[in-house]
Amino acid sequence: MHAARLEAALDPAHAAFTGKAVWTGPTARDFTEELAGRRARLRTLTQRIVEELEDELRAVPESATRPPAARR
Repeated sequence: MHAARLEAALDPAHAAFTGKAVWTGPTARDFTEELAGRRARLRTLTQRIVEELEDELRAVPESATRPPAARR
């Protein structure tokens, strides 16, 4: 749920700039390209974070024995 929300964080801005002529000219094109690149990178990094967390969770045994209490 959080990953999906993070992945979509730049969608409204991207839709505004690619859906209609909000801002035109070379600077606007550069901005739109950078926004699209950052949006793609955000999605990629979010997916990578989720994958790494899942890998870490898979590496943890389902059950573990508790070590004996430390002797005093």
